[in-house]
Amino acid sequence: MQRDGTRTRDERAGAPADTGPAPAVHRPLRQVGLAGLALHLSLVLWLVVLRPLPVAWVYDANLTPLASLRSSSAWQVVGELVLLAPLGVLLPLAGGRPRAPWLPSFLRTTGVSALLATGLEFLSSWTPGHVLNVDHILLAVIGVAVTHAVLVPALRRLVRERRPRARGPEGVAGTVPQAPKASKTAKMTSLVSPPVAVAITPVPAARASAEPTP
Repeated sequence: MQRDGTRTRDERAGAPADTGPAPAVHRPLRQVGLAGLALHLSLVLWLVVLRPLPVAWVYDANLTPLASLRSSSAWQVVGELVLLAPLGVLLPLAGGRPRAPWLPSFLRTTGVSALLATGLEFLSSWTPGHVLNVDHILLAVIGVAVTHAVLVPALRRLVRERRPRARGPEGVAGTVPQAPKASKTAKMTSLVSPPVAVAITPVPAARASAEPTP
């Protein structure tokens, strides 16, 4: 239903209206997540992406998935997995929704991390000593996905359990003391028959002696 009283197209078609509450946003968690995300991306840009490498020659660009793992050491693979792994926690934290479902959150996090990893990889290919390598993007997304799957459900459960709840004076969450309600019979009686004021007139006292008859 719109503000002017007319129905929307979905309501006219008979579709049920979405009356469910929107997921609550925890603003302190969102601010911490945005600050941590900005700090981590700044460090990655400064220390890895935009720093030139003093090498005499470089490999050609690799566009074949998992083709460069044969010539890479274990430390290099671990470094690529860990490089963007904090995004698996920082991206959901920046959303600020501790009650968000796990699967949509996982898909959003991996999708955004894939876009960020692709952008960082293309940006690093313009830096001297760096070449475009699709394996760097794949390893970065795998690291983010594993971090999200391992840490985020437990952290959200911990935040939900420690979140303070408003308690009333009797110790029950969200209760407010109410005045005692009148009975249904008293309400109906007061509506049907309003109270009538009765005037009481004083009765004259009896005379001490009877009047003489003529």
